[in-house]
Amino acid sequence: MSTYMAKKEDVERNWYVFDARGRNLGRLASEIAPYIIGKHKPTYTPHVDSGDYVIVINAAEVNLTGNKWQQKIYRHHSQYPGGLKEKTYEELREENPELIIENAVRGMLPKNKLRDQMVKRLKVYAGADHPHQAQKPEIIDQ
Repeated sequence: MSTYMAKKEDVERNWYVFDARGRNLGRLASEIAPYIIGKHKPTYTPHVDSGDYVIVINAAEVNLTGNKWQQKIYRHHSQYPGGLKEKTYEELREENPELIIENAVRGMLPKNKLRDQMVKRLKVYAGADHPHQAQKPEIIDQ
């Protein structure tokens, strides 16, 4: 009996919905990452991108414990001298709440050539509405 190795042509992708309302950021990201990687499937193969699409709704209502809203800092550099930009997560929540979850999930994905492909399958929305009803996503309650 030989070990099954998935091929990228054989991968079937499903759609899942996670609700971020009232959930802690790190715990939510650690639940989303296996779905994007594909580790929840019996056909998981490390060198093949076999993950599914994940939709996250209510991203603006995610929780951070303690004083992290004021103390945690999002940093971005333009690669030019003096190009460092810093924002607290409180400022980031007002401007772009989707970016908070995208960064947390991206940090939990494997650091290899497949990561950029995996991140493209993460769809994050600040409100409760999303335009992916036609894909008939399955709601995950954890």
